Amino acid sequence: MSDTAKPSVLFVCVHNAGRSQMAAAFLTRLAGGAVEVRSAGSAPAAAVNPAAVQAMAEAGIDLSAETPKVLTSEAVRASDVVITMGCGDTCPVFPGKTYLDWALDDPAGQGVAAVRPIRDEIERRVRGLLHDLGVEPA
Repeated sequence: MSDTAKPSVLFVCVHNAGRSQMAAAFLTRLAGGAVEVRSAGSAPAAAVNPAAVQAMAEAGIDLSAETPKVLTSEAVRASDVVITMGCGDTCPVFPGKTYLDWALDDPAGQGVAAVRPIRDEIERRVRGLLHDLGVEPA
């Protein structure tokens, strides 16, 4: 990553319907344009998890228009940091990238009460990631 280019982060989970969507939304909001943000899934769901949408709405972030996206090698190549959330061996690995694995409970099939603590942990980790990237939260 050059000093002039903004860092790029890709969040990956299996369905791109909960954890990775929440993480991307928090990073987008907190980075204030200082970080390029992507999210994808190895087996994308048809829609974002409604409990994740509701939990994020409570945090003032609207996920209702987001759609799960398929993970591509191009998205990984274009990212400086790849953060996986339970996608296992399906994530392509390229040299020169920073890979982190965030072990988080899967919100799939959970109600909003179960998703809130996952959301809060994701926000905490995204704030730590911003610190590691040298980006001041907006």
